[in-house]
Amino acid sequence: MKNKVAIIDTLGAHGGSFHFYTFGQSIGLINSGIKTSLYTNNETINPKIDGLNFFSFYKNVFASKSKIKNGIQWIFGSFRSIFHARFSGASIFHFHIFYTNILIFFNIILVKLLFGKVVLTIHDVSSFATSKKSIFTSKLVYRISDLLITHNQYSLNEIIKIDKFFQRKLHIIPHGNYGPFINIQRNQKRSREYLNLPAEKKILLFFGMIKKVKGLDILLNSFKEVIAKDPNIVLLIAGRLWKNDFTIYQDIIEKNNLSNNIILHTRFIPHSDVEHYFCASDLVVLPYKKIYQSGVLMMGLSYKKPVLVSDLPPLKEVITDNKNGFLFRSEDVKDLTNKLNFILSDKCDLKRIESNGSKLINKEFSWEKIGRLTAKVYKTL
Repeated sequence: MKNKVAIIDTLGAHGGSFHFYTFGQSIGLINSGIKTSLYTNNETINPKIDGLNFFSFYKNVFASKSKIKNGIQWIFGSFRSIFHARFSGASIFHFHIFYTNILIFFNIILVKLLFGKVVLTIHDVSSFATSKKSIFTSKLVYRISDLLITHNQYSLNEIIKIDKFFQRKLHIIPHGNYGPFINIQRNQKRSREYLNLPAEKKILLFFGMIKKVKGLDILLNSFKEVIAKDPNIVLLIAGRLWKNDFTIYQDIIEKNNLSNNIILHTRFIPHSDVEHYFCASDLVVLPYKKIYQSGVLMMGLSYKKPVLVSDLPPLKEVITDNKNGFLFRSEDVKDLTNKLNFILSDKCDLKRIESNGSKLINKEFSWEKIGRLTAKVYKTL
């Protein structure tokens, strides 16, 4: 196996925390003896990881309101990154994709023209950005790639549904934890003061981009019965809208008289503040309707917080109910209400759940383990 790899990450720190994933992947690969270079955008700050060659050749790929201008910047960045990597000795090009389109196809073809090998980590089998997805484009991109990686058995099964041909080059490597890149705050009172949150309330946290598939409506519809039993509970909604209309949720809040128990931080959350949101909360709630893998789940566990998630197959591959987290029946308002009431009662041992969740994330989802698994997959090329 050629042991020099170029990770191509056009998303980086833009709009979220994905750069921590590629940083962790880089650490794991380097510790597994792989010479690693990371090519990303100029919004992403060099993490200064020992042994990592870092290049921000994708300049201003999200700066313009014009998709055409951004696309041209993307193409320039790809030419510079891929040529630089290939002529620096990289033979394996590892891309991370959340959708498939002509620009991703262009990147893969460019690598192929330079006789490189293409590895794709498929984070979302189908994009949540549009209601209709081009199966043809996905098939084409997946087919011309040399290796495909996804995070769990559920996603693997969904990819095989597109084309059984992909099974022979498809591998499961889990999403890693955020441990190396976060600062865990331990003073809840101080974090609440920092965010101007009530000191004596029980705080539920809904964190991340507010997409329709994230199920915020399910949580809000369950919340009326929760606060009827314990009015000392508040729901903190932290994250910006993404192709969504908040009036849907505002209507539920007003209809059920929830305003006094809802705190809205519906905006982009700076990385420096994220640690305080998790520290300030008592429980992280992820009522998703559809998901392939949740970075917020991995983040919540990394911050040593108990999590309540819907019982979707990819989430059940991580969470065992009442052991390292909690599950409720997806899109079942009544079951969510009952689960919240149980968790927030004195009968529930949250410290045990926190401890088990922390052990799980540090053992099974460490970047050391993921680096070894990825290096093993590279050997099949």
